[in-house]
Amino acid sequence: MPFKVLKEFGKKRKIEEFEEPVEVEIFDIIYDIIKSRRTIRKYLDKKVDDETILKILDAARYAPSAGNHQPWEFIVVRDPRTKADLVEASYGQDWMLSAPVFIVACINTRLAGAVYGERGLKLFGIQDVAAAIQNILLAAEALGLGTAWVGMFSEPMVSVILHCPEYVRPCAIITLGYPAEEPKPPVLQNLDEFVHFERFGQTILEKRVEKEKKPYYMKFK
Repeated sequence: MPFKVLKEFGKKRKIEEFEEPVEVEIFDIIYDIIKSRRTIRKYLDKKVDDETILKILDAARYAPSAGNHQPWEFIVVRDPRTKADLVEASYGQDWMLSAPVFIVACINTRLAGAVYGERGLKLFGIQDVAAAIQNILLAAEALGLGTAWVGMFSEPMVSVILHCPEYVRPCAIITLGYPAEEPKPPVLQNLDEFVHFERFGQTILEKRVEKEKKPYYMKFK
């Protein structure tokens, strides 16, 4: 049976088949998908089928959650009128309308607060849904689709539009579709600007400076 290997990534993907197993660096595959993901605000006029959407959402349920309560709900929106209403609730971000699909990620507060109470409602539930959203973004990228994570909207308006019960809180709108743009890589911080060891302030740079300042004999202690 032939083995399929992902040879190229980003916007140019190709599957090649080999009759024998080929060693693949799994880290490189995952890391490349992470690095190639971009926020997409322009989409092709091309439908996304249910099978693809469900495959992407299936990745969401493998996200970690506090106590494995999985306090997330996802509402898939394709209807043009509903999308237009959601754009209005998002303070008129008209670029969203080019996306054929919206996925509205919500927190089920009954599940989020079931065991952990207020901390589950105010922190754990948000963390859990955010982790699930990241899985969605990466799964979409791996399948050649683009996404944007929209957080600026009126929660009450979105709740009314989507008929959410009082215990379901909308927390993000994800636009989904085939990208019609290739945004440039963002400017990112260096590791030594935000990574600390053992205590805040012990950065990579500071640690290296301290190490270099030590007398030679100290290196053997």
